[in-house]
Amino acid sequence: MPSQEQNNSGEVPSVLVRDSSGSALLCFLEQLIPINGEEFGLLTPVDTPVSLFRLKDEGDPELVEKIKSSEPILEVADIVLQEHDLTLVRSAVTLTVTGELDEPDPEELEEDDSDDDSETYELLVNFRVEEEEYGLYIPLDPFFVVAKLNNGQATLVEGEEFDKIQPLIELELEEKEIANE
Repeated sequence: MPSQEQNNSGEVPSVLVRDSSGSALLCFLEQLIPINGEEFGLLTPVDTPVSLFRLKDEGDPELVEKIKSSEPILEVADIVLQEHDLTLVRSAVTLTVTGELDEPDPEELEEDDSDDDSETYELLVNFRVEEEEYGLYIPLDPFFVVAKLNNGQATLVEGEEFDKIQPLIELELEEKEIANE
């Protein structure tokens, strides 16, 4: 787990990250990573990230990877979340949920752990839209975002640029980890 960069008050600084379409996501700055003279930030969303899945009678849930912010599915999700005093936010990179979430019970997660090691989500809510069932799931693994930091602005690193920079970030993090041992 990366160490968090803290300011003098002990708080982790937050950064507003924008993607190529102008959508924003408020994140905590977990770590600064200098690469080739540029600064990159390893960030985690301030709000809880969620993923939308299509639920099937048989088989595993299917991740809905691309969804427009105006989709009727998200309007129904908004209503269902409001019943739990939660709000769905259409952010850059991911959907997020604001509000007081119950922390998962670690013992319950261990009990639910079947032979399938790929189960890395917890169901938050499920709902129906036009005869199909959907679920919003919270990823159990940390959700990291990479942004280029320049003159106080944070721009999401995405697409081919992310593919190029990811191995360099991983190498830099490994080197920092080795140096801290």
